[in-house]
Amino acid sequence: MRNQAYIIQFEHLGIHDVPVVGGKNASLGEMIAHLAPLGVRVPGGFATTAQAFRDFLQHNALEKRIDVALRPLDVSDVDRLSAVGSQIRQWIMEAPLQPALEQAIRDAWQTMAAQIPGELSVAVRSSATAEDLPDASFAGQQETYLNVSGIENVLAKVRAVFASLYNDRAIAYRVHHGFEHAQVALSAGVQRMVRSDLAASGVMFTLDTESGFPDVVFITASYGLGEMVVQGAVNPDEFYVHKPMLAANKFALIRRTLGSKAKRMVYGKDGAETHIEAVPDAQRQRFSLSDNDVLELARMALAIERHYARPMDIEWAKDGQDGQLYIVQARPETVKARGTQGVLRQYHLKQHAPVLISGRAIGQRIGSGPVRVILHAAEMNQVQSGDVLVTDMTDPDWEPVMKRAAAIVTNRGGRTCHAAIIARELGIPAVVGCGDATEKLKDGQPVTVSCAEGDTGFVYTGLLDTEIRDVNLEQMPKPPVKIMMNVGNPERAFDFASLPNDGVGLARLEFIINRMIGIHPKAVLEYPNLPEALKRSVEEISAGYADPVSFYVDRLAEGAATIAAAFWPKPVIVRLSDFKSNEYANLTGGERYEPKEENPMLGFRGAARYVAESFRDCFALECRAMKKVREEMGLSNVELMIPFVRTVEEGKAVIDLLGRQGLRRGEQGLRVIMMCELPSNVLLAEAFLQHFDGFSIGSNDLTQLTLGLDRDSGLVAAAFDERNAAVKILLRQAIAACRKAGKYVGICGQGPSDHPDLAQWLVAEGIESISLNPDTVVETWLRLAQGV
Repeated sequence: MRNQAYIIQFEHLGIHDVPVVGGKNASLGEMIAHLAPLGVRVPGGFATTAQAFRDFLQHNALEKRIDVALRPLDVSDVDRLSAVGSQIRQWIMEAPLQPALEQAIRDAWQTMAAQIPGELSVAVRSSATAEDLPDASFAGQQETYLNVSGIENVLAKVRAVFASLYNDRAIAYRVHHGFEHAQVALSAGVQRMVRSDLAASGVMFTLDTESGFPDVVFITASYGLGEMVVQGAVNPDEFYVHKPMLAANKFALIRRTLGSKAKRMVYGKDGAETHIEAVPDAQRQRFSLSDNDVLELARMALAIERHYARPMDIEWAKDGQDGQLYIVQARPETVKARGTQGVLRQYHLKQHAPVLISGRAIGQRIGSGPVRVILHAAEMNQVQSGDVLVTDMTDPDWEPVMKRAAAIVTNRGGRTCHAAIIARELGIPAVVGCGDATEKLKDGQPVTVSCAEGDTGFVYTGLLDTEIRDVNLEQMPKPPVKIMMNVGNPERAFDFASLPNDGVGLARLEFIINRMIGIHPKAVLEYPNLPEALKRSVEEISAGYADPVSFYVDRLAEGAATIAAAFWPKPVIVRLSDFKSNEYANLTGGERYEPKEENPMLGFRGAARYVAESFRDCFALECRAMKKVREEMGLSNVELMIPFVRTVEEGKAVIDLLGRQGLRRGEQGLRVIMMCELPSNVLLAEAFLQHFDGFSIGSNDLTQLTLGLDRDSGLVAAAFDERNAAVKILLRQAIAACRKAGKYVGICGQGPSDHPDLAQWLVAEGIESISLNPDTVVETWLRLAQGV
């Protein structure tokens, strides 16, 4: 056979060549040919063909031997699978390449080496002919070899790539998905190395991998060669970029999470191709990518997604020598793309228990069972059906036993590692990157693994009851009022956005300050002039950002922007901070700045804080963050809400203060809503509405202040009821005042979520919107739409 039939340069390949060179190599050629003009850089190289692989098997009389070995194999017998796979790989490694293929590779190598100054180093990658199809994921099943130099080493790695078609995980995957072994061939891609050992690399998806939310690019990054991220050996940095704002040329980086990045893979020494080393602490405390790099990667991802017209899973690398970003692989995303359209499945814990450990949540499901701690791959056959598999890290070699598990928990790994990909593929909840799960969880211990509570996954003690609910979103009737949501946790925003909604009626900054920041604003403003212990704490918490003030402002902006992006372009009403003094005191440094109050519920909170000389500089940080979200990030759907305004004069002072901070009512469509939660707000509604664009009724505080009870006190809790006649009189008056003034009126208190009859009464009174807790949205929506 002619040499040309065995080797094809990447630039001569296209996506139609999947049967010839496999999905991975065909995609590389497709991108080189069509996306280079759009700024998508792909390192060059060449691919061996599927025919070359088949002729190799035939040349060494391996086809029948392999078929005889595989045909009777039961892949659920892990020990037998391992023995058969090992035997087949040994046959291939001991077999010589046919002379025509060897010569073709030598010729292609010579051509490639002549084009590159200095010593040529390549990655030798596998590409299966059934790989990277829109409905199947072969990610990581065959081998990749990095920093390969010298033609003899390349020839050896090509043979090793051929052998990897018969890895245990690859054999099992083909059986489980109905692929005939003999119908799948392998192509070896020989691609110029990107010197990411001197910079960073990672994986990105053109959707959120957990919720399937389509309007973001999700990027992971860590130092060194990309295998550490792919294998789940490190906890990487994570970034979210909002596609609509990226297209509008705004600063679209809406969220950053600093990973630990403890280790990195770099070029080896003394003949070794690679080795793993510790990352210096100073680098670990920084993001591995600049904001500009993140946005450039997102633009590449969008170009790739548009070209293929489907969500994509992309591997990238930054070259530490030329400073450029490169795409080294791109394949269709297969898990969320295969999801049931129009049906939302929700998992809820019906009870809670002590948390044993937490990590990154994979899969939005809940699983429970006895713990099975596996410290070495040789022990994985101990995993029984229904066990919770606990190990240091998994890779796709574990796929045959992962299918048995009710849930998976690992010490290491991020949301784009192989273990996470396979867990999603199998529909199994996984909590990865826990740190010390194999030490804290004991063999046989009954646990519940919940990935249904946001980005953080929790392992609870005991077997907890779980509720599963399917919602048919395509058959939702139109309700008689706008149904909005109360959203505090940005980690749940993408998930909540899939519910039917008219936007967010209450986004609380307190959750963001408490969970995403954790430092009292005065402490960041006074840094570095702080006591040494507090100074160190502030530095540790704010690592990765320019300084503590930037950390506070940017994290606040990122939290609000994540919610705004999830619901874009629907309105998102962000309530500025309403911590009480005792709650602020719980933040790092808080006790240093907060007064001791007998009744914080009625004390130094809300608007009174904003206008106080002692807090104005803190309020200015919130204003900077909201201005950044609306103007730099372009999320003009964010509206502002002012809580606990006692007097008209106080309300006017806050509006003036906002204006001086560059947040003026009416400019760029900004609306400023006032929380109507004190009887004085209702009694003087006409005067308050002269300074605000409407009311959002806070029924919690309005009820307690009308009835004169402390809603936090169990002694009088039974008397707390938003349906009390006195409260309803005030609700009616507030709604009427807003309608008379032609201004917005909604309600965001707990009442309509707890009491369907109150929701119906509010509709009858003419309320414009009802903002509900997410878990009551569907039920209340249907009840109101049906008039029940």
